[in-house]
Amino acid sequence: MSQYGPLKLHVPEPTGRPGCKTDFSYLHVSPAGVVRRPPIDVSPADTSDLAYSLVRVLDDDGQAVGPWAPDLSPDALLAGMRAMLKTRIFDARMLVAQRQKKISFYMQSLGEEAIGSAHALALEHGDMCFPTYRQQSILLTRNVSLVDMMCQLMSNQRDPLKGRQLPVMYSVREAGFFSISGNLATQFIQAVGWAMASAIKGDTRIASAWIGDGATAESDFHTALTFAHVYRAPVILNVVNNQWAISTFQAIAGGEGTTFAGRGVGCGIASLRVDGNDFLAVYAASRWAAERARRNLGPTLIEWVTYRAGPHSTSDDPSKYRPGDDWNAFPLGDPIARFKQHLIRLGIWSDAAHEELKAALEAEVLAAQKEAEQYGTMADEHTASPASIFEDVYKDMPEHLRRQRQQLGV
Repeated sequence: MSQYGPLKLHVPEPTGRPGCKTDFSYLHVSPAGVVRRPPIDVSPADTSDLAYSLVRVLDDDGQAVGPWAPDLSPDALLAGMRAMLKTRIFDARMLVAQRQKKISFYMQSLGEEAIGSAHALALEHGDMCFPTYRQQSILLTRNVSLVDMMCQLMSNQRDPLKGRQLPVMYSVREAGFFSISGNLATQFIQAVGWAMASAIKGDTRIASAWIGDGATAESDFHTALTFAHVYRAPVILNVVNNQWAISTFQAIAGGEGTTFAGRGVGCGIASLRVDGNDFLAVYAASRWAAERARRNLGPTLIEWVTYRAGPHSTSDDPSKYRPGDDWNAFPLGDPIARFKQHLIRLGIWSDAAHEELKAALEAEVLAAQKEAEQYGTMADEHTASPASIFEDVYKDMPEHLRRQRQQLGV
């Protein structure tokens, strides 16, 4: 008879469910300013401690402290605030449009605005981002046309993608924003391949790959890490750990008892774990990683610790799987509120200036929406012309497609 008991499997569970408060002690939050900033040419193995601590710059009083605090001009700081506010206002307006049936589907980045905004400001023109469906802040920071973005959401007659993508799955090559894929994790290997091609050509542009905590369980994630390490691809590998992959807690993807940043160290990649709700920490870590890539020092994996404040999408009801007040209890707070406190402390911002900017951005977004709606919405069925399905498929349209188009009468 065996001296051991029966074998058991461990199934991770979140530390909070509807009806009870979440215990966020699992996050292991480091105090602001205490995590070291290594030299740019640090060996990947020597970043092990940084993959398990948490890089933070803003303390509870809104003061920038520690070695990671970046030296940004007032104009750059205010540009960051504008980008974050613009993203939140755009998201809120498009959520209303979806409820009005003007668009079919939407995904907010509520609570995650600092990550894409600060990262975009840290990159150079020409660098290529390979995003997921929650990095619209990159486009808004790079001042992509609001009307074009809305027309894509409405799949109308001016949709730059001609109705060939789901709403929120933008593609803006001139803004360094690669086509979003609904097949999760594919963008990670695509980014590494693009970065390798840039190096083969002797170019100076780097790639920035994006993935969520849940999609790190896909095989493409691990394949990307292998190729990035072996060939020292000039790429930043971003893991946005917003705690939930739809209704699945991040522990199911391997975040329990370790970190997603820790996987990078194990693959020979310099790795950081960063407060994703701290605009200054995001900017500083992004610049550090970009500098490594440009100096041919290889890739960097960054885990951005944040919280998905809203539903996964307009098709989701988070009250079914987590406490309704989770975001208010999240230890890293609201990225916009924290940054606002910092700017006020510096003397370059105020409550009045904040409200004035909000009003101006709300008017800008509303004006863009009115213009976009002139080309049609899902509610009035003014979608892209059926003729577009025959275009951009062949260089010279074959005869059978010509006949089909004639039969369709378009």
